[in-house]
Amino acid sequence: MAFKRRNRFFGSYSTTISRKIKESFVSVLPVVLVVLLLSVSLTPIDSGAFLAFIFGCLLVVVGMGLFTLGAENAMTPIGRYISASVIKTRKLWLILPLFFLVGVFITVSEPDLQVLASELNGTINHIALISVVGAGVGVFLVVAFLRIVLNIKLKFVLMSCYIAMFILAFFVPKNFVPLAFDAGGVTTGPMSVPFIIAMGTGVAYLRSDKSAKDDSFGLTALCSVGPILAVMILGIIYKPDSVKVSGGEIFTVADSKDLFSVYLFRLPEYMKEVGVALLPIVAFYFITMTFGGKVARGEFVKILVGIVYAYLGLVVFLLGVNCGFLPVGNIIGRTLGLSSYAFSIVPIGMVSGFFVAGAEPAVHILGDQVVEITGGAIPKRAITLSLMAGVAVSAGLAFLRIYFSVPIMYFLIPGYAVALVLTFIVPDIFTAIAFDSGGVASGSMTVGFLMPMALGFCDALGKDLGTEGFGVVAFVAMTPLVAVQILGLIFKIKSAKIKKAHALADKPPKVKKAKSEEIID
Repeated sequence: MAFKRRNRFFGSYSTTISRKIKESFVSVLPVVLVVLLLSVSLTPIDSGAFLAFIFGCLLVVVGMGLFTLGAENAMTPIGRYISASVIKTRKLWLILPLFFLVGVFITVSEPDLQVLASELNGTINHIALISVVGAGVGVFLVVAFLRIVLNIKLKFVLMSCYIAMFILAFFVPKNFVPLAFDAGGVTTGPMSVPFIIAMGTGVAYLRSDKSAKDDSFGLTALCSVGPILAVMILGIIYKPDSVKVSGGEIFTVADSKDLFSVYLFRLPEYMKEVGVALLPIVAFYFITMTFGGKVARGEFVKILVGIVYAYLGLVVFLLGVNCGFLPVGNIIGRTLGLSSYAFSIVPIGMVSGFFVAGAEPAVHILGDQVVEITGGAIPKRAITLSLMAGVAVSAGLAFLRIYFSVPIMYFLIPGYAVALVLTFIVPDIFTAIAFDSGGVASGSMTVGFLMPMALGFCDALGKDLGTEGFGVVAFVAMTPLVAVQILGLIFKIKSAKIKKAHALADKPPKVKKAKSEEIID
């Protein structure tokens, strides 16, 4: 009997794995086709780098499938369990420090942040940058918790934060502002997003009022603000004359043996990196279990298996992105920058951004969470396409800014102003999802493909990498805020029309009163 149950358990897992890998293949395929088209037309790619890219694509497909399955079965339940268990204590002196520590743990372990910090090790101390960003997320995770508990509208908190952010930006060295906004995007990557969203859901479920569902989103949005403010303060303290970028390592491989040696050489690095990322979260879960409620044996086994899948999936995914996508992105940007048709990077960047967003694991996780929370009222496809469209626009604007050397604030201030105005027009749940989506869209694929493309393009044009090379993640984090809220506005208009049609259908038909002469006749 136990053998049959075990067979059913692993059989259902194998079916789900194949489905997840199929979904990730469909997501990654358009990016591959774009690179293939560029490699035979505008940007010829060395055969070694191209072979590394193709192998990296296979790893990304498998890794994304395994990770999304692991996040669904482990990270999301762990996040909900921890938030619910901690809050049930009803002890504010215990809840607030624990939420701060969780914010620090999940941020310090975020792989995308590690990549950004290593790129800037010559400008700012690696540990100092990561610690400050982690503290920023921890503080704003506490702010997000208090907002939900005190039932404060998200739009008022966001407006206060962004006003403070843009005022502070005038005191930060100009070459540090793009980096600060990029830091806000990289901290909400594949490791932290499922965990933070689940924590928001866990906190909101403890409230029984009508707006609790809307408040289950919004934690990712506020956790993206914290790092921006923290890095700005760090910039004011450090006051660097210039931002030095170490540059991504571009591998040259002569044959298939050389290719596999490159991947095998980097494998232990990512195994350690992801292990360090998962360990604090898993340890925190086991500690919480000793004080919180009991977990059913079947659920516990499911979570353990999910942790293994999340670990393996993220290792394979990051290996594929950093060894396959990153070098090719840099080559494409550099080649276009040195060509006579450099401006073509704007439309190419838009197409690449559209499909790169579809290949982000965290985008799919957010879509699944939206469907679950709203009971399918907001389709996953609608959210995903809105995000993809927003990232396409953001990539185009980012490359346009580099080409014409326009200060980044000329784009960010109007963009966030439009996003904040829309918060007073669209339903609250769309505002929360929109501001969450900004952090979700700027994940590993953006850092591993669009950022190196921007840095390569900027370097080829001979421009300052710190002032103009950075900023693409900031754009990717901004435009989905507008795109998803426009989707909310469309839903609001359609809902109003449907309600009006139902109201007219339910009304009894008007009977025309007969005139006195007609009655006499």
